Amino acid sequence: MKKLRTYYMHLRHPPNMERRWIFPLAIGSMVSLFLLFLSMVASPGGTPLFPFYKSVAVSSSFFVESKLHPVPISSLPPPPRFAYLISGSVGEGNMLKRTLEALYHPINRYVLHLDLESPPAERLDLQKYVQNHPIFKKFGNVKVITKANLVTYRGPTMVANTLHAAAILLREGGDWDWFINLSASDYPLVTQDDLLHTFSYLPRDLNFIDHTSNIGWKESQRAKPVIIDPGLYMSKKADVFWITQRRSVPTAFKLFTGSAWMALSRPFIDYCIWGWENLPRIVLMYYANFISSPEGYFHTVVCNAQQFQNTTVNSDLHFISWDNPPKQHPHHLNVNDMQRMVDSNAPFARKFVGEDPVLDEIDKQLLHKRPNMVVAGGWCIGSHENGTDPCSIAGSTNVLKPGPGAKRLETLINSLLSEEKFRPRQCK
Repeated sequence: MKKLRTYYMHLRHPPNMERRWIFPLAIGSMVSLFLLFLSMVASPGGTPLFPFYKSVAVSSSFFVESKLHPVPISSLPPPPRFAYLISGSVGEGNMLKRTLEALYHPINRYVLHLDLESPPAERLDLQKYVQNHPIFKKFGNVKVITKANLVTYRGPTMVANTLHAAAILLREGGDWDWFINLSASDYPLVTQDDLLHTFSYLPRDLNFIDHTSNIGWKESQRAKPVIIDPGLYMSKKADVFWITQRRSVPTAFKLFTGSAWMALSRPFIDYCIWGWENLPRIVLMYYANFISSPEGYFHTVVCNAQQFQNTTVNSDLHFISWDNPPKQHPHHLNVNDMQRMVDSNAPFARKFVGEDPVLDEIDKQLLHKRPNMVVAGGWCIGSHENGTDPCSIAGSTNVLKPGPGAKRLETLINSLLSEEKFRPRQCK
């Protein structure tokens, strides 16, 4: 404070300044102070009396920053990522391609498998198709299993193939949230933007798996017989066969059964692959001699593992038209089933045969898919003119444009997670 006072006195009385300049300087200072005072005085309406000095007053419109409005933070949750296994057998290579195009999105990951029964030329054609496709090449998220497995649906080889694909998806990049297994005879009823948008609001630990412990007739016809799957040790496909001795129902774990098609969470897939507890391995060895093991293995593991049994949603997310009874062979879907598929609100349907015209109707009415092109989503910013592919030019892959399919799917999910369906039907 003393230094500031000394400095102020030095300015008022500089040692070498002549006194004749002091009086004019004082008069000028007083006039300046008087004008500054008047500039601060306002009229009764609040307007300064001297507009000239208005420009030096701090105004909210003076600075450029005041014209900038903060961008609101999006309240939308980040989209999840799906990891798909799409499998097929002999003669299903083209169907597998079409299913992949209908399911494609850059943020997902895909593993394709044509089993060993398919001729080498068909498997090579699928591999070249993926390698040469400009969109798949750009994002690098589609992989073909070149060392094909022999798969028998009624035996454990299908479970082994599913676990193999899941392990590949973990190795290739485990930045996904749900694993979904489909076949070449499955087809989506909603776009990936619809599916990603709806699932972005769900807990990432949910497992969509149709299951029940009421195995009924399956106890005597599936649990007690012991079967051998030749696909485990032979290079050509053959049907499973039974041995004469039967076994008792296990007591170390409870058997569950259900649909072979499911959407499993990343934590549960980790558990099945890594098996830090012995349960996944014990159950796998038991189901190695179980008829139709794809309809029981994952169901039994998830419902006997304490950390996962309360994460199940009792649905396979499919529309399937079963024979009745005994619901063992689904009908082949056609255009007469179109409205029932839509009304089911399911994201997937099966079983389709070859190039049935119903697929063209699904492409036209539900997916807006063009022949030999992937389904356009919010990430596609190219032109539709002259038949060009809008997805040939990609924008942000996190931009979603959900359509009517998202509304239908939301209705289904709300029903599945309702109080009367969700908790009461978990691992019962």
